[in-house]
Amino acid sequence: MSGPAEVKVTIPFGNKYLDAIFSVPEKKPTCGVILTHGAGGDMNFPHLVSLATYLASRGVLCLRFTCKGLNIAYRTKAFKTVVEYLKLSDDYKLSSVFLAGRSMGSRAAASVIHQLSLEDDDDFIQGLVCLSYPLHRPKLQSKLRDEDLLFIRCPVLFVSGSADEMCEKQLLEGVASKMKAPKKIHWIDKANHGMAVKGRATDDVMEEINAQVFSWLRENVELEHE
Repeated sequence: MSGPAEVKVTIPFGNKYLDAIFSVPEKKPTCGVILTHGAGGDMNFPHLVSLATYLASRGVLCLRFTCKGLNIAYRTKAFKTVVEYLKLSDDYKLSSVFLAGRSMGSRAAASVIHQLSLEDDDDFIQGLVCLSYPLHRPKLQSKLRDEDLLFIRCPVLFVSGSADEMCEKQLLEGVASKMKAPKKIHWIDKANHGMAVKGRATDDVMEEINAQVFSWLRENVELEHE
């Protein structure tokens, strides 16, 4: 079985360009997900490729992009540019879009949703998917990065490892209880921040993550799935 088609694009960003790849479903999609990577790596990080392929083969358009840089404001600005690019795209007319990121990428996604909610109240962005949300630095649990999460009102899915050194279980559950948004947390048992589980195959872990993200998307948007 051949997988979904991949289309490479370059997205203008200031005086630079962001490299991006669409994973395109066979049938015309109405729902899309924009995905980006953590502090290291790029859009070809295996977890992102796996998720994009999984979702696109189930009817969801995916657009993953690379933005190098460790400055959260810069990463957020880049993510916002990609959202605008997809919104104005003539090739894909989507009724709903979800933002997703891994680690630092999920912080940038949360920040974009918070900023856009202050600027305009349209319903283009339907939700947020946080893979390994970096709630705090390792061993620095006193300083939580929860500022954007508390202001978001659209549905949020967290997928985190129960042994994530940057997201202590009780702390994320505490933040979630204060959030105004409808939220769900799925814990990957014994996984660390990189979603590695001792004695468990990487593909098996990715399959669990992918299935969780897809079923949550289906709950939050009317997806036509044959």
